[in-house]
Amino acid sequence: MNGKEIIAIVTGGASGLGEAVVRSIVENGGRAVIADQDTEGGSKLAQSLGEAALFKKTDVTSFEQAKELIDQACRAFGKVNVLVNCAGIATGEKVIGKRGVHQLDSFSKVIEVNLIGTFNMIRLTAEQMQHNLPNEKGECGVIVNTASIAAYDGQIGQSAYSASKSGVIGMTLPISRELAQHGIRVMTIAPGLFDTPMFSQLPESARDSLGKITPFPKRLGMPVEFSQLVLTILDNVMLNGEVIRLDGAVRMPIK
Repeated sequence: MNGKEIIAIVTGGASGLGEAVVRSIVENGGRAVIADQDTEGGSKLAQSLGEAALFKKTDVTSFEQAKELIDQACRAFGKVNVLVNCAGIATGEKVIGKRGVHQLDSFSKVIEVNLIGTFNMIRLTAEQMQHNLPNEKGECGVIVNTASIAAYDGQIGQSAYSASKSGVIGMTLPISRELAQHGIRVMTIAPGLFDTPMFSQLPESARDSLGKITPFPKRLGMPVEFSQLVLTILDNVMLNGEVIRLDGAVRMPIK
């Protein structure tokens, strides 16, 4: 799928990895709908990109809001043929910590946003994509999910986050097999340590220290490097049903 034919919904698109994806899509001639809870950030980003982008405040766990998002995207741009799921939250909490046992509500919330929210967007966007006319490669749509290396190398305190991202990885292949009949590809990226708002609150020394545990390059990943991989996935029709670690060969320590 080349740049000019891309009409994408990007969840978590107001900042971090999602913002980089939105910018890359628009810079390559495509159009993007920014879905996020951050009204100020999303609106500013859409305004800066002009008519090729629009913002819609969206809770990805809500059927009604997700459906409204897709409908608005179709009204504005005619269809949706790409979904990039970047919306997610992270929490650090031990199963047995100094303040007691892991709260069930906090565990459930991470699963709800990261896993159920991702699936909610997949199911509703795929329902619309199946009606698209196939392009010259036979594609009606491409879905790219965001997992994490925490799905493989989860640290102490990451039980909820690791479980949610493992779930995203686990559903990649079965959904790609099912949606193949509709000309829809499904891929997942598992990023390592990236310079996103999640790390922005840390002191510079702490960020440098985290970056240096990556074998090469010895730094935090840049969001644009994530978006470059998204564009490669969109372009290469043989990439389907797979998870790609984008992590500079880092393997996370126990804590």
